Amino acid sequence: MEDGAREADEGVEPGTGILYVFGQQLKLYRLRAGLERPELGALTGYSASTIASFEQGRRIPSPRFIDKADEVLDAGGVLCASKGEVARAQYPAFFRDAARLEAQAVELHVYATQAVPGLLQTEEYARAVFEMRRPLLDEETIEQRVSARMTRQEIFVRSPLPTISFVIEESMLHRPLGGRAVMRGQLENLLLRGRLRNVEIQVMPTAREEHAALAGPFTLIETKDGQRIAYVEAHKDSRLYTERRTVREFEEEYGILRAQALTPRESLAFIEELLGEG
Repeated sequence: MEDGAREADEGVEPGTGILYVFGQQLKLYRLRAGLERPELGALTGYSASTIASFEQGRRIPSPRFIDKADEVLDAGGVLCASKGEVARAQYPAFFRDAARLEAQAVELHVYATQAVPGLLQTEEYARAVFEMRRPLLDEETIEQRVSARMTRQEIFVRSPLPTISFVIEESMLHRPLGGRAVMRGQLENLLLRGRLRNVEIQVMPTAREEHAALAGPFTLIETKDGQRIAYVEAHKDSRLYTERRTVREFEEEYGILRAQALTPRESLAFIEELLGEG
Protein backbone atom coordinates (compact mmCIF):
# COMPACT_ATOMS: atom_id res chain seq x y z
CA MET A 1 0.00 0.00 0.00
CA GLU A 2 1.25 3.42 -0.79
CA ASP A 3 0.17 4.87 2.58
CA GLY A 4 2.93 7.41 2.39
CA ALA A 5 1.97 11.05 2.10
CA ARG A 6 -1.77 10.54 2.54
CA GLU A 7 -3.69 8.88 5.35
CA ALA A 8 -7.32 9.69 6.00
CA ASP A 9 -8.48 10.95 9.38
CA GLU A 10 -11.01 8.22 10.02
CA GLY A 11 -10.24 6.60 13.35
CA VAL A 12 -11.91 4.74 16.16
CA GLU A 13 -14.81 6.35 17.94
CA PRO A 14 -14.16 6.34 21.70
CA GLY A 15 -16.15 3.77 23.65
CA THR A 16 -17.15 1.68 20.64
CA GLY A 17 -16.10 -1.50 18.86
CA ILE A 18 -13.15 -3.68 19.80
CA LEU A 19 -11.63 -1.04 22.08
CA TYR A 20 -14.79 -0.94 24.18
CA VAL A 21 -14.95 -4.75 24.40
CA PHE A 22 -11.27 -4.98 25.34
CA GLY A 23 -11.67 -2.21 27.91
CA GLN A 24 -14.58 -3.98 29.57
CA GLN A 25 -12.63 -7.24 29.70
CA LEU A 26 -9.65 -5.43 31.20
CA LYS A 27 -11.84 -3.84 33.87
CA LEU A 28 -13.52 -7.14 34.79
CA TYR A 29 -10.18 -8.92 35.17
CA ARG A 30 -8.79 -6.00 37.21
CA LEU A 31 -11.78 -6.10 39.57
CA ARG A 32 -11.54 -9.88 39.85
CA ALA A 33 -7.90 -9.48 40.87
CA GLY A 34 -8.91 -6.91 43.51
CA LEU A 35 -6.73 -4.18 42.05
CA GLU A 36 -7.39 -0.46 41.82
CA ARG A 37 -6.32 1.39 38.69
CA PRO A 38 -3.21 2.90 40.31
CA GLU A 39 -2.14 -0.58 41.42
CA LEU A 40 -2.54 -2.08 37.95
CA GLY A 41 -0.77 0.96 36.53
CA ALA A 42 2.18 0.43 38.86
CA LEU A 43 2.43 -3.23 37.86
CA THR A 44 2.31 -2.49 34.12
CA GLY A 45 4.16 0.83 33.99
CA TYR A 46 1.21 3.11 33.21
CA SER A 47 -0.62 5.85 35.07
CA ALA A 48 -4.06 5.35 36.61
CA SER A 49 -5.51 7.82 34.10
CA THR A 50 -4.10 5.79 31.21
CA ILE A 51 -5.59 2.59 32.64
CA ALA A 52 -8.93 4.42 32.83
CA SER A 53 -8.59 5.44 29.18
CA PHE A 54 -7.92 1.82 28.20
CA GLU A 55 -10.93 0.58 30.14
CA GLN A 56 -13.21 3.21 28.64
CA GLY A 57 -12.08 2.47 25.08
CA ARG A 58 -10.69 5.98 24.63
CA ARG A 59 -7.09 4.96 24.04
CA ILE A 60 -5.43 2.12 22.16
CA PRO A 61 -3.26 -0.08 24.39
CA SER A 62 0.11 -1.23 23.12
CA PRO A 63 0.89 -4.93 22.55
CA ARG A 64 3.38 -4.71 25.43
CA PHE A 65 0.69 -3.49 27.82
CA ILE A 66 -1.74 -6.22 26.71
CA ASP A 67 0.87 -8.93 27.28
CA LYS A 68 1.77 -7.56 30.71
CA ALA A 69 -1.85 -7.04 31.78
CA ASP A 70 -2.79 -10.56 30.72
CA GLU A 71 0.06 -11.91 32.84
CA VAL A 72 -0.53 -9.67 35.89
CA LEU A 73 -4.30 -10.27 35.91
CA ASP A 74 -3.97 -14.00 35.21
CA ALA A 75 -6.34 -13.64 32.25
CA GLY A 76 -5.22 -16.92 30.70
CA GLY A 77 -4.59 -15.43 27.27
CA VAL A 78 -8.04 -13.84 26.92
CA LEU A 79 -6.65 -10.30 26.71
CA CYS A 80 -3.83 -11.40 24.41
CA ALA A 81 -6.39 -12.98 22.07
CA SER A 82 -7.67 -9.48 21.25
CA LYS A 83 -4.22 -8.10 20.46
CA GLY A 84 -4.51 -8.37 16.70
CA GLU A 85 -7.90 -6.65 16.50
CA VAL A 86 -6.84 -3.99 18.97
CA ALA A 87 -3.72 -3.32 16.91
CA ARG A 88 -5.82 -2.88 13.76
CA ALA A 89 -7.80 -0.19 15.56
CA GLN A 90 -4.67 1.95 15.23
CA TYR A 91 -5.19 2.13 11.48
CA PRO A 92 -7.49 4.63 9.78
CA ALA A 93 -10.88 2.99 9.17
CA PHE A 94 -10.37 2.92 5.39
CA PHE A 95 -7.21 0.82 5.74
CA ARG A 96 -8.24 -1.87 8.24
CA ASP A 97 -9.53 -4.48 5.78
CA ALA A 98 -6.40 -4.07 3.67
CA ALA A 99 -4.19 -4.38 6.76
CA ARG A 100 -5.90 -7.66 7.69
CA LEU A 101 -5.36 -9.08 4.19
CA GLU A 102 -1.79 -7.82 4.08
CA ALA A 103 -0.98 -9.63 7.35
CA GLN A 104 -2.21 -12.91 5.83
CA ALA A 105 -0.68 -12.50 2.37
CA VAL A 106 1.52 -15.15 0.78
CA GLU A 107 2.36 -12.69 -2.00
CA LEU A 108 2.40 -8.90 -1.84
CA HIS A 109 3.34 -6.58 -4.69
CA VAL A 110 3.39 -2.80 -4.24
CA TYR A 111 3.67 0.04 -6.75
CA ALA A 112 4.35 3.38 -5.02
CA THR A 113 4.55 6.89 -6.43
CA GLN A 114 4.42 9.52 -3.67
CA ALA A 115 6.55 8.35 -0.76
CA VAL A 116 8.44 5.25 0.31
CA PRO A 117 5.81 2.52 0.95
CA GLY A 118 4.80 2.10 4.58
CA LEU A 119 6.24 -1.42 4.77
CA LEU A 120 9.67 -0.04 3.89
CA GLN A 121 9.62 3.09 6.04
CA THR A 122 11.92 3.67 8.98
CA GLU A 123 10.34 4.92 12.20
CA GLU A 124 11.84 8.39 11.65
CA TYR A 125 10.61 8.63 8.07
CA ALA A 126 7.12 7.41 9.04
CA ARG A 127 6.90 9.97 11.84
CA ALA A 128 7.94 12.75 9.46
CA VAL A 129 5.24 11.68 6.98
CA PHE A 130 2.52 11.74 9.64
CA GLU A 131 3.71 15.07 11.05
CA MET A 132 3.27 16.61 7.60
CA ARG A 133 -0.39 15.59 7.39
CA ARG A 134 -2.94 18.35 7.00
CA PRO A 135 -5.16 18.84 8.89
CA LEU A 136 -2.61 18.23 11.63
CA LEU A 137 -2.75 14.97 13.57
CA ASP A 138 -2.38 15.16 17.35
CA GLU A 139 0.75 13.67 18.92
CA GLU A 140 -1.00 10.60 20.31
CA THR A 141 -2.48 9.74 16.91
CA ILE A 142 0.92 10.17 15.27
CA GLU A 143 2.53 7.77 17.74
CA GLN A 144 -0.29 5.25 17.24
CA ARG A 145 0.07 5.41 13.46
CA VAL A 146 3.86 5.06 13.63
CA SER A 147 3.55 2.09 15.98
CA ALA A 148 1.00 0.46 13.71
CA ARG A 149 3.24 0.96 10.68
CA MET A 150 6.19 -0.64 12.45
CA THR A 151 3.99 -3.56 13.53
CA ARG A 152 3.02 -4.17 9.91
CA GLN A 153 6.67 -4.78 9.09
CA GLU A 154 6.60 -8.04 11.02
CA ILE A 155 5.52 -9.48 7.67
CA PHE A 156 9.20 -9.58 6.69
CA VAL A 157 10.00 -12.20 9.34
CA ARG A 158 6.73 -14.10 9.32
CA SER A 159 6.85 -17.86 8.83
CA PRO A 160 6.42 -19.07 6.16
CA LEU A 161 8.02 -16.12 4.40
CA PRO A 162 5.73 -14.33 1.94
CA THR A 163 6.99 -13.22 -1.47
CA ILE A 164 7.15 -9.41 -1.51
CA SER A 165 8.08 -7.00 -4.28
CA PHE A 166 8.05 -3.23 -4.72
CA VAL A 167 8.28 -0.92 -7.70
CA ILE A 168 8.99 2.60 -6.52
CA GLU A 169 9.36 5.78 -8.54
CA GLU A 170 12.85 7.27 -8.64
CA SER A 171 11.49 10.71 -7.75
CA MET A 172 10.61 9.67 -4.19
CA LEU A 173 14.23 8.69 -3.56
CA HIS A 174 15.29 12.27 -4.26
CA ARG A 175 12.64 13.81 -2.00
CA PRO A 176 14.25 14.13 1.47
CA LEU A 177 11.11 13.95 3.59
CA GLY A 178 12.04 14.63 7.20
CA GLY A 179 15.46 16.01 6.26
CA ARG A 180 18.71 14.67 4.81
CA ALA A 181 19.63 12.55 7.82
CA VAL A 182 16.18 10.90 7.92
CA MET A 183 16.33 10.22 4.19
CA ARG A 184 19.80 8.72 4.44
CA GLY A 185 18.53 6.30 7.08
CA GLN A 186 15.58 5.50 4.82
CA LEU A 187 17.82 4.72 1.85
CA GLU A 188 19.95 2.46 4.06
CA ASN A 189 16.79 0.66 5.15
CA LEU A 190 15.81 0.09 1.52
CA LEU A 191 19.14 -1.64 0.98
CA LEU A 192 18.63 -3.85 4.03
CA ARG A 193 15.11 -4.85 3.01
CA GLY A 194 16.08 -5.32 -0.62
CA ARG A 195 18.73 -7.86 0.35
CA LEU A 196 16.24 -10.15 2.08
CA ARG A 197 15.70 -13.43 0.23
CA ASN A 198 11.94 -12.93 -0.11
CA VAL A 199 12.00 -9.22 -1.06
CA GLU A 200 12.69 -7.50 -4.37
CA ILE A 201 12.82 -3.73 -4.76
CA GLN A 202 12.86 -2.12 -8.19
CA VAL A 203 13.27 1.54 -9.06
CA MET A 204 11.30 3.03 -11.96
CA PRO A 205 13.60 5.65 -13.53
CA THR A 206 12.10 9.07 -14.17
CA ALA A 207 13.79 9.13 -17.59
CA ARG A 208 11.91 6.08 -18.89
CA GLU A 209 9.99 6.82 -22.09
CA GLU A 210 7.43 4.06 -21.46
CA HIS A 211 5.34 3.54 -18.33
CA ALA A 212 2.56 0.99 -17.84
CA ALA A 213 1.01 2.41 -14.67
CA LEU A 214 0.40 6.11 -15.16
CA ALA A 215 -3.02 5.77 -13.50
CA GLY A 216 -1.33 5.66 -10.08
CA PRO A 217 -0.25 3.42 -7.20
CA PHE A 218 -1.79 0.10 -6.21
CA THR A 219 -1.08 -3.10 -4.27
CA LEU A 220 -1.64 -6.72 -5.30
CA ILE A 221 -2.36 -9.28 -2.59
CA GLU A 222 -2.63 -13.06 -2.82
CA THR A 223 -3.99 -14.86 0.25
CA LYS A 224 -3.10 -18.37 1.42
CA ASP A 225 -6.35 -19.72 -0.05
CA GLY A 226 -5.45 -18.40 -3.51
CA GLN A 227 -7.65 -15.29 -3.57
CA ARG A 228 -6.13 -12.42 -5.55
CA ILE A 229 -7.00 -8.86 -4.60
CA ALA A 230 -6.05 -5.39 -5.80
CA TYR A 231 -6.02 -2.50 -3.34
CA VAL A 232 -6.13 1.11 -4.52
CA GLU A 233 -6.02 4.30 -2.45
CA ALA A 234 -7.24 7.66 -3.64
CA HIS A 235 -7.77 10.94 -1.82
CA LYS A 236 -9.93 10.21 1.27
CA ASP A 237 -11.04 6.89 -0.21
CA SER A 238 -9.82 3.36 -0.86
CA ARG A 239 -11.10 0.24 -2.54
CA LEU A 240 -10.42 -3.49 -2.55
CA TYR A 241 -11.04 -5.16 -5.92
CA THR A 242 -11.77 -8.89 -5.99
CA GLU A 243 -13.42 -9.32 -9.41
CA ARG A 244 -10.98 -11.43 -11.42
CA ARG A 245 -11.09 -9.37 -14.60
CA THR A 246 -10.26 -6.14 -12.76
CA VAL A 247 -7.50 -7.73 -10.69
CA ARG A 248 -5.99 -9.25 -13.84
CA GLU A 249 -5.73 -5.76 -15.36
CA PHE A 250 -3.69 -4.58 -12.38
CA GLU A 251 -1.54 -7.71 -12.59
CA GLU A 252 -0.85 -6.98 -16.25
CA GLU A 253 0.16 -3.42 -15.41
CA TYR A 254 2.47 -4.59 -12.66
CA GLY A 255 4.13 -7.23 -14.80
CA ILE A 256 4.95 -4.74 -17.56
CA LEU A 257 5.98 -2.13 -14.99
CA ARG A 258 8.54 -4.53 -13.52
CA ALA A 259 9.96 -5.17 -16.98
CA GLN A 260 10.30 -1.42 -17.59
CA ALA A 261 11.96 -0.68 -14.23
CA LEU A 262 15.56 -1.30 -13.21
CA THR A 263 16.22 -4.89 -12.16
CA PRO A 264 16.43 -5.57 -8.40
CA ARG A 265 20.24 -5.69 -8.58
CA GLU A 266 20.42 -2.49 -10.64
CA SER A 267 18.00 -0.83 -8.22
CA LEU A 268 20.11 -1.61 -5.15
CA ALA A 269 23.19 -0.32 -6.97
CA PHE A 270 21.27 2.86 -7.81
CA ILE A 271 20.33 3.36 -4.16
CA GLU A 272 23.94 2.79 -3.13
CA GLU A 273 24.99 5.52 -5.58
CA LEU A 274 22.50 7.93 -4.01
CA LEU A 275 23.97 7.18 -0.57
CA GLY A 276 27.46 7.80 -1.93
CA GLU A 277 26.38 11.19 -3.29
CA GLY A 278 24.98 12.13 0.14
